[in-house]
Amino acid sequence: MSPRVVLAVAGHRGERLAVELERTGVRIETVIDPVVLEDPHLVSALEVLEGVDVLVLAADRRTLGSHLVSVCDRRGIRIVTLAGDADGERVAAAFGLAASLVAPRAEEIAAAVRGVAREDDLIPNAAAGRVVVVWGPEGAPGRSTVASMLAFELARGGAGTALIDADSHAPSLALALGLADEGPGFASACRQAGLGTLDERELARISTPVRVAGAGVDVLCGINRRGRWPELAADRVTISLEAARRWTPYTVVDVAAPVEQDEELMHDLEGPRRNAATIAALRSADVIVAVCMADPVGIARFVRGYAELRAIAGSTPVLVLANRLRPGGLGLDARGQIRRTLDRFAGIRDVAFLPEDQRAADAAVLQAQPIVAVAPRSALVGAMRRFTGDVLMPVLRHDDRHSAAHDATTGGGNEGHAARRPSVFSRVSHGRGKGWDKRLTA
Repeated sequence: MSPRVVLAVAGHRGERLAVELERTGVRIETVIDPVVLEDPHLVSALEVLEGVDVLVLAADRRTLGSHLVSVCDRRGIRIVTLAGDADGERVAAAFGLAASLVAPRAEEIAAAVRGVAREDDLIPNAAAGRVVVVWGPEGAPGRSTVASMLAFELARGGAGTALIDADSHAPSLALALGLADEGPGFASACRQAGLGTLDERELARISTPVRVAGAGVDVLCGINRRGRWPELAADRVTISLEAARRWTPYTVVDVAAPVEQDEELMHDLEGPRRNAATIAALRSADVIVAVCMADPVGIARFVRGYAELRAIAGSTPVLVLANRLRPGGLGLDARGQIRRTLDRFAGIRDVAFLPEDQRAADAAVLQAQPIVAVAPRSALVGAMRRFTGDVLMPVLRHDDRHSAAHDATTGGGNEGHAARRPSVFSRVSHGRGKGWDKRLTA
């Protein structure tokens, strides 16, 4: 079935171009003046886009605006932009349309229209990529920092990697990477997933590429206002991550801390859930990287939340990463204390560590760049590189992604272990001196 196309080119030029496109076999629904499409008050003009697959218009600052792009995103309409002056092409690039720029000739437009038109049987047997979800309890243990570093490490070998901000409470990846948070981003992907129009080409269009030292990561920024969280519905997030599997070999997802599902117990009516994005991402993951802050308070919070995480994750492998390790708050043998505590109270026997590197972190914040870009030789980058190569990649390459055997080595099957001593955890914040893990076991 041929795509339905609206040609937004004014005057005789538009009519002549429509005739030439019809001769190439492209079905033109109508020809319209592009100026009226950008006026949000002219509803009648937008009615011509109903049921349309592709919109063709010139890359022009006067006609290509946020209102038109958002309308097309909501309706699943692909945009083909006609190259013009340099200013208009910069505007097209700002909206993620640089890849669809073509010369204003009928043959090239027809090829572009056929290329971006949605196909129902697109890559039916493509090898599925891997989804890595980065979670951590409340208290800012470094989820977004770890997710960003992990994505760039996975991309070092040249493999396509996507970084998605699915945090419905406090998204931060756009600001951390110096990206504009007004673009389509992950919310747009979820909207199109609800319409059934999301595929690899559209994910590539709405993402923002970030390249550091030869490693390229496609970023889908999060919501730019907390009130937009209903856009990240569970079914839409699930569909979006499945599309991401076909899009890139590796997808890293940054999610919020809360995983409670109390709303389902308190309300009979079906409605949006604030934590639905986090829960849906965790259930779609091939591997979960659980981040905890390497201090007494952070470990206590992690132990409390780990049982809920395991209940949601099921048999999915969970790799535990203790972030910001420093001897000041733990005394001697900081690693051993953390290992013994997590083993006893959460059944976690394998823990990886990232050291505290405040100078590298501050430089990354100041320059709004990934840490690997501003401090490629820092101890933090080296530790993340070892974790990715020695711990994460063997799990990602395993044939059985949800292997129960591997899960047993990462703490699986111990959901009730942490709950057996709930009253002891309060001692973490009251004790003083060294050996804080001994106070947990007193």
